[in-house]
Amino acid sequence: MSSETQHRPLVAILSGAGISTDSGIPDYRGPQGLWRQDPEAEKLVTYDYYMTDPEIRRRSWQMRRGSKALHARPNGAHEAVVRLERSGVPVRVITQNVDGLHQLAGLPARKVLELHGTARVVQCTVCHARSAMTDALERVESGDPDPACEECGGILKSATVMFGQSLDPEVLTEAVAVARACEIFIAVGTSLQVQPAASLAGMAAESGARLIIVNAEPTPYDEIADEVVRDPIGEALPALLDRIAAGG
Repeated sequence: MSSETQHRPLVAILSGAGISTDSGIPDYRGPQGLWRQDPEAEKLVTYDYYMTDPEIRRRSWQMRRGSKALHARPNGAHEAVVRLERSGVPVRVITQNVDGLHQLAGLPARKVLELHGTARVVQCTVCHARSAMTDALERVESGDPDPACEECGGILKSATVMFGQSLDPEVLTEAVAVARACEIFIAVGTSLQVQPAASLAGMAAESGARLIIVNAEPTPYDEIADEVVRDPIGEALPALLDRIAAGG
């Protein structure tokens, strides 16, 4: 077997909310997105509002109690990514999602970069102690409307990047390195409007990667993409990844 046939390209996948809608998690900026339906909801995940207004925190905890993300299960698109990785193709996922579904589907956590953190963990804003979101929600359900850190009494928040917060610089640096090193960059289910995550698509293309966009709505990067797919993600992504696994 020649070295050419043995070569497996590094595939980077930037996933946005659209990959998880088949799991019952609504997106945020699409035509039916949460922020369009209820602009007030954005305050519940805005850092300054959250830190200074106890009522916002209480409403935010109630929102998380009703969140579908913690009960959602991976769908066929998440499973297709795992199949690609298990086929021997080097895969790195850079996700804008906080639902943890890539890992639940079976992708090793070390291969997932969570740009916006995770909704499955809470973190103290003072001592930075971390614990399970489910534990914090049990306290809310038991009558504590705004649970404080059990280590130091500080304000607890979801270990997600809220509006007004910066991304983790180490995670972002690694994401940039992956975007520049990959040979195929797939942006799936993302509007490619939120920076700096969206700029990763441009970085990959500038570095010579084949850029593929799988999204129902147009994105600012469609013009530089090698391939744009508008078909439903649940059908389009498995077909695309299976093709890549087969060397196509």
